[in-house]
Amino acid sequence: MKIYITSVFVDDQAKAREFYTKVLGFVVKHDIPVGEDSWLTLTSPDALAGPELLLEPSGHPAVAPFREALVSDGIPFTSFAVEDVNAEYERMLALGVVFTQPPTEMGPVTTAVFDDTCGNLIQLSNYKD
Repeated sequence: MKIYITSVFVDDQAKAREFYTKVLGFVVKHDIPVGEDSWLTLTSPDALAGPELLLEPSGHPAVAPFREALVSDGIPFTSFAVEDVNAEYERMLALGVVFTQPPTEMGPVTTAVFDDTCGNLIQLSNYKD
């Protein structure tokens, strides 16, 4: 068994596509119109055949209270691995990304948390052996 696809709820797929591709560097794998929305998935440029991230519309009534609770408590919805959290933090700050937690070392893991502009907090992390 392996991870095939995971979702991030977004308020606006076009805005999310712009942020997740231009700022985070993901690439579009699928963009298939489905009614008013799209089946819009992204992959890492380093793993085009790897797991996909679905930018899923947040219209379901359960999504808003769930996301609001996470953001209110400062809890990231998901985590993306990077080689160097500090370098990625500096790169993204220069692009205007808002961080709610600067790079923080927690034993062998360094994390930082940012606002994805689409309703979510996202964590960057790297693990050092």
